[in-house]
Amino acid sequence: MKRYDEEYLTDSPEEQREKEQREEIKRIVRGEIRRVERGEADEDIADDIRREEEQKGQERKRRRPRWLHGIRLVLTGEILIGDEMSRFYNYATYIALMFFLSIVTLFAALRLEMRRDALEREVELLHERSIRMKEQRCNLSSHSAIMQRLQERGIDLYDPFAPNNVIK
Repeated sequence: MKRYDEEYLTDSPEEQREKEQREEIKRIVRGEIRRVERGEADEDIADDIRREEEQKGQERKRRRPRWLHGIRLVLTGEILIGDEMSRFYNYATYIALMFFLSIVTLFAALRLEMRRDALEREVELLHERSIRMKEQRCNLSSHSAIMQRLQERGIDLYDPFAPNNVIK
């Protein structure tokens, strides 16, 4: 090895290497700045941004619980385009039809129940009306009501002198 002489050399070999590395970095930076100014680095920058976003997304996925991912798949409908689900399309279609049929049946039953309630209310009103009419008829056909009507018309009511004949 050569002996290092401090009097004649101002920089040690390590310092020279560091200077060369700094110069190399400056040269690379200047070249990149020229590329950016000319517009040649736009695609590289966009790729870098995409890669960083993908890495952040992967980190978020790793931090997110597995069940939350399953819920997201179901809510967005992405579960239907997966390979494992494509084998079960027939069953999924059948289940969807059964859900639809149960909903239709439920609404039909609800509609019929509402109609039945309306008819029951109508029957109650008719029953009350018939009771009132019977009551009015009874009041009009009573002896005192007949006497009052006849007096209003000026007709005197008298009892017959002959006894009632019973027809057999």
